[in-house]
Order: sequence, then structure tokens, then C-alpha cells
Amino acid sequence: MNILVTGAAGFVGQALASALLSDAEVSCLTLTDVVEPTLPSTKTKPSVQSHCVKADLTSKATCQSLFTPDLSVVYLLHGLMSGASEANLELGLKVNIDSMRLILDVLRKVNPGVKVIFPSSLAVFGPSNGQLVTETTMPLPGSSYGAQKLITEILLNDYSRRGLLDARILRLPTIIVRPGAPTGAASSFCSGIIREPLKGEKSVLPVAPDFELWVCSTRTIIKNLVHAREIPKERFTDTSRIVNLPGMTVTPGDILKALGEVAGEGTVKLVEEKRDPVVEKIVYSWPAKFDTALAEKLGFHPGGNLRQILEEYIEDYGE
Repeated sequence: MNILVTGAAGFVGQALASALLSDAEVSCLTLTDVVEPTLPSTKTKPSVQSHCVKADLTSKATCQSLFTPDLSVVYLLHGLMSGASEANLELGLKVNIDSMRLILDVLRKVNPGVKVIFPSSLAVFGPSNGQLVTETTMPLPGSSYGAQKLITEILLNDYSRRGLLDARILRLPTIIVRPGAPTGAASSFCSGIIREPLKGEKSVLPVAPDFELWVCSTRTIIKNLVHAREIPKERFTDTSRIVNLPGMTVTPGDILKALGEVAGEGTVKLVEEKRDPVVEKIVYSWPAKFDTALAEKLGFHPGGNLRQILEEYIEDYGE
């Protein structure tokens, strides 16, 4: 199996690459991003032929050179995050729509029917007012990021309907815990209120402690990204390739309670509540309760509890 991953220098890209390097079904793996990705270390020496490529995916010539007829699966992980997309509309349009359109048009011409796995976002929806969200709930994004994700979803659905591509559109929960520095995502605080205190550093909670979020662990997201390629296309409906991935509804208060249980109350005291209207406007437009019956039917993995998520993060990233 010959796989290409865009956005591979990012945290999810690196975690996915690590899983794919240990996958016996993968023979060739290409990692690409705006900076040259590093090849993640694995517990065993990988037998996968690998390439790391610095690439501008807003360039048609670059896309034509990368997206070739021999690819089996393409993971489209690149993108400008929610907060950054809201702050810079032009760049968000260029990265989150224009580059996707270029890639999909190249693929449908040179490699029709190739599997394309697109991690979308719960940001495509508007506030659900406590109602359960399904795959057929009307999207009404409250941010430019959500709108840009939705546009790509629609394009992928149409190309799949036409038989031009074989898309799997996965609406991801907010991932916790992201390692490294804070990102341009409006939801970055969800990881920050765990990650920084575990390092003995202060962190800011910019929303109300009782605000509800739909979250999932890194390990579960990676398992589900890998699983998505194994699902026969016949198991999707004729009209939709969209799946709401499993997660759980929690509040920042729940997260901090779990942090105290795992790492001690001293870590919780490092978190300061300081409301940020810019962040609140974006994340308060996201729903927090989802019907994941379709995901369960298709064999996607459920997530664990908050304590398990924190313990996995400490084990995987050594905080």
C-alpha cells in the first residue's frame, strides 16, 4: 500500500506516520508539509520505504508532482487551524479551500477512485442548543474554519458520488492532549490546561469551566484514521461519506478534576480562568453532543475516559 500524508509535520501527522510506519500493509509512505517533516521514531525498525518532502500545496505544479497514479491512500491533514483562519481570511481560503481543490482535481484525473481520508471538524456545525447532532444535522458554521471545512466536505462528497474519488470524511472531536507549543486552534486551551501544568507552568482557561466540549484522545483518533481506509466503500450510503467520530462530552471543570486526580491538586492551581471573548465566540458555536451510531456500525473505535486520556498522554509524550 502506497500512502501519502499531507500536514505530516504536525502533531496528528506525526502520530499517524508513526502508526503507518509500523503497519505491515504499508509499503511506501510519503510525508509532506510546508516544512520538511521528520520521520518519527518507532519501537521497531520500519520496513516501509519513506520520503519526507517540503511542499507548497497551493502550487498546481507541486500537486501534480506529488499526487501520482500509484498512490493507494491519501490523508489530507494539512490546514490552517480555527483561530488562525478566523484571524486571516485570505490565508484560510488559500490553504483550506484552494489547495484542497487543486489536490482533488489532480487526483480525480490521474488516480480516479483513490481513497482520500479527510479529517473534518465539528466546527462545520453551529450551536446545537443541547440537541444530539447526527450526520444529517444541517451544518451552519460559526467560523471561517468551519465554513472552509464544510466546502471541502461537499466537494469530496460530490466527487465520491460521481465515482471520481473514494472519500472518507471524518468529523473529528477536539483532540486532547496535543503535545508541544500551543497552536492556532481556538480549542488549543483544551490541551493547554493539561499540558502546561504537567510541566509546572501556568495556563489560562479562556472559557467558562462548565462549558461543554466534544473531545477524544490522540490514540483513538489515530486508530480511527487508520481504520477509515479499511472500510469497503459499499458500506457508505450513495449520498454521504460523512461520519461523526466517537468522542465524549466534558467540561473544562471535568478536565481539571481528572488532572488533579492524575497529577495532584497543585497542577490544577496553575490554571487561571481568564475569559477571552474571541475564543468564546468561536468555540461556543460548536456542538458538544453527537450521535455516533454510524461510526459504531462502521467499526470505529470508542474513546476512553478522561483519566485514561491523561495517563496515555503522559505515557506517550513523557510529561
